[in-house]
Amino acid sequence: MEDTIMEKKDLDWGNIGFTYMPTDKRYVADYKDGEWGEGRLTADPTVVINECAGILQYCQEIFEGLKAYTTEDGSIVTFRPDLNAERMMDSAVRLEMPPFPKERFLEAVDAVVRENAAWVPPYGSGATLYLRPYMFATGPVIGVKPSMEYQFRLFATPVGPYFKGGAKPLTICVSDFDRAAPNGTGHVKAGLNYAMSLHASVTAHAAGYDENMFLDPGTRTFVEETGGANFLFVTGDGEVVTPKSDSILPSITRRSLVYVAEHYLGLKVTQRPVKLAELKDFAECGLCGTAAVISPVGKVVDHGREICFPSGMEEMGPVTKKLYDTLTGIQMGEIEAPEGWIRKIV
Repeated sequence: MEDTIMEKKDLDWGNIGFTYMPTDKRYVADYKDGEWGEGRLTADPTVVINECAGILQYCQEIFEGLKAYTTEDGSIVTFRPDLNAERMMDSAVRLEMPPFPKERFLEAVDAVVRENAAWVPPYGSGATLYLRPYMFATGPVIGVKPSMEYQFRLFATPVGPYFKGGAKPLTICVSDFDRAAPNGTGHVKAGLNYAMSLHASVTAHAAGYDENMFLDPGTRTFVEETGGANFLFVTGDGEVVTPKSDSILPSITRRSLVYVAEHYLGLKVTQRPVKLAELKDFAECGLCGTAAVISPVGKVVDHGREICFPSGMEEMGPVTKKLYDTLTGIQMGEIEAPEGWIRKIV
């Protein structure tokens, strides 16, 4: 392990930003004639596909996001990759794509992290190695139907701390746009959902907001999520509340935070529909996802009406901070993890 540590790339790890940086190797596997072929590692970051490929014509694409970390004892690990594998299989079924087998997904993650060990940021830097598994239709399709051929790929890129200079609470706005349709694909991690959210995101940023709060597409009275993260609320007496909806993406980070709240911090957790009208009653609000774990929210603006959380605009609320510190402590090996949460690679 000492050799791996000595080989770390000479980067300013605390200032690399949250942007793409190509690394040494990525994994590729092709689906053809009804089965997945043998996967391979390649140094080539270029994707070559037919002009009529299903991804280009009808957006058949799904993806995942997870991270590899250097822990306190110098090991390189991933956090609950089995759940990413399972969610990606669920996404594939919904988009009529052949699921990439769970064990092969985990093997691909291990292989890519191992081959790019020198790119895994050192412990204490605040940076991590972001992993992006994705799958898309490569076979030519001109009629509207699923492709017969697909490619699964996985690349890695080091990313800096999501919050440079600390986690300042965000100001978000209630969006006039819908993120998903009733009975649609809101619960699926497909690129098409994110493409649909871009206009809403750019519009919110242009108006001076950090993010959108999307409401339920049926009645527009319940809180759903932002374009890329789930909501988490805390009541005045410390109860954690997460919105429940069929069109919310099932966040692995949220699922983990719920477990931490109940089993590590002894907090009551409720998952239920959350009305926009009751936001004023919560003490804290956060957005949870892979990139930042929890982003604190200080204020929600509903068409000019400001809803300010008592936790304020300067720092995370106390319960949100405890959740953040505990989960990141588990990920970094500082706090003992529940069984099966940490997959050691190196």
